[in-house]
Amino acid sequence: MTHQQNINYKLIGLMALATGIVIASNYYSQPLLEAIATSFSLSHTSAGFIVTIAQIGYGIGLLFLVPLGDMFERRRLIIVMTLLTAFGLFITAFSQSFWQILIGTLLTGLFSIVAQLLIPFAAAIAPHHQKGKTVGIMIGGLLLGILSARTVAGLLAEFNGWRTIFWFAGILLLILASVLLKALPISYPENKLSYLKTILSVFQLIKSEPILRLRALLGMLTFTNFGLFWTSVTFLLSASPFNYSEGVIGLFGLAGIVGALIATNVGHYVDKGQAKSVTKIGLAFLLLSWLPMVFVQYSIYGLIVGIILLDLAVQGLNVINQSTIYKILPEARNRLTSAYMTSCCSGTAIGSVIAIYTYKYHGWLGIVISGLIICIMNLAIWFYMHKHETKEFHSK
Repeated sequence: MTHQQNINYKLIGLMALATGIVIASNYYSQPLLEAIATSFSLSHTSAGFIVTIAQIGYGIGLLFLVPLGDMFERRRLIIVMTLLTAFGLFITAFSQSFWQILIGTLLTGLFSIVAQLLIPFAAAIAPHHQKGKTVGIMIGGLLLGILSARTVAGLLAEFNGWRTIFWFAGILLLILASVLLKALPISYPENKLSYLKTILSVFQLIKSEPILRLRALLGMLTFTNFGLFWTSVTFLLSASPFNYSEGVIGLFGLAGIVGALIATNVGHYVDKGQAKSVTKIGLAFLLLSWLPMVFVQYSIYGLIVGIILLDLAVQGLNVINQSTIYKILPEARNRLTSAYMTSCCSGTAIGSVIAIYTYKYHGWLGIVISGLIICIMNLAIWFYMHKHETKEFHSK
């Protein structure tokens, strides 16, 4: 059982910060794709696969490592995986070939699922009436880490080359591991299943829980949008007529942080039973976010407005989705996280692949049209399936 007597929001804040720091490790490369491509004489298509490999590693970790949080003592598990994430970053920093970058990126993605161990951990130790708010704070830290990663990576690359951020991040994770070792409470799970049965139970949850299926589908398409945009925008801004440097491209992540901060408190609407209404608003904002981006060739402000709306919607929907699924089976939070976030990660990877080829053959307009189509699919799934969610909640 988790020892709850000393838990407070100071600890939740530290856990949210840790979530952001660890997950950022998986996104530093995005504003650096042009610089890495130049360094190793790669095409945009080849460089873009760094993003895809990162998401593949993350997806494998979500499916096969996150359920370990329902099997082993969580503090120890978090510390070990934080150290292994640092190891992957150091491989990338030392890399002398494209393949070494891919190996380092894969390992970093695989073990950066620490973030998805911390979120259900925080939900477990939070007061019952504030679990949604707590998840909102944690996912706020997660998204802020993802978005600030681009800004920090871009600025450090301008200062001392693209490898600098990987050195810096690896050292930062070593420090973080020592802090978490002292700060996190010891937490033993209630699950007594074997590893194989634990993994199989993830699929059983998907099969038996319509709420999980709906929220996983919404999450997948939401993060397909996310991956589509953030993979392609680097190529857009580094080319004519913008010709921005890595540092300037990274600064666009600050616009996303604005949206993430606005959406941080969405979780308390779930605590009040308003998840359905806020979901519709989030899906509408996601669709609207692509419209000002049509005019990016005429005004960069259209892109900035789009980024704010996009990350507001992604942040809000992710908070609602995870807060909702954690109500299904509290003792299986890590397995629910595994199922949901594997779906989201698959969406990000799919989005990055779509971005690579769509931008190559159809340019930025093709990206915008693809984003709008995905948003329409998301809305269609919601209006078709949300009745199952309502019935399921009423039956519980």
